[in-house]
Amino acid sequence: MMKEFKEFVMRGNVVDMAVGIIIGAAFGTIVKSLVSDVLMPPIGLLLGNVDFANLFAILKEGAAAGPYASLADAQTAGAVTVNYGTFINTIISFFLIAFCVFLLIRHVNKLRREEEVPAEPTTKDCPYCLSSIPIRATRCAHCTSELKPE
Repeated sequence: MMKEFKEFVMRGNVVDMAVGIIIGAAFGTIVKSLVSDVLMPPIGLLLGNVDFANLFAILKEGAAAGPYASLADAQTAGAVTVNYGTFINTIISFFLIAFCVFLLIRHVNKLRREEEVPAEPTTKDCPYCLSSIPIRATRCAHCTSELKPE
């Protein structure tokens, strides 16, 4: 049983998947920081210093009566709230993360296309018998026709 388990774990696709998950989690942390620390502050500034995290609706007052200056104050007082500002932040973050991932994948695909430049052909077809012959041949090996240099 241990031998089978070792074979299963050491399969290429399982190891590749594990590496992908680890790299994906690390990349997710980087993109999350990019969105929350770099992109969201200017967006909030453009919208008039709006901090979406502090947008909420009170369903039930807490022990201390409102109004509450922030969501943290409302939660500390024990108020029941609908945190629609946090939801808006999450939606904006999702679209920004999706856009960042799109740009990354687009760049990786572009690099792959550059690597896959087709090699120069090594053969050509004889115009008389249509056999495949080396590109530098001056006479067809199949029909012995003399070929004009290209």
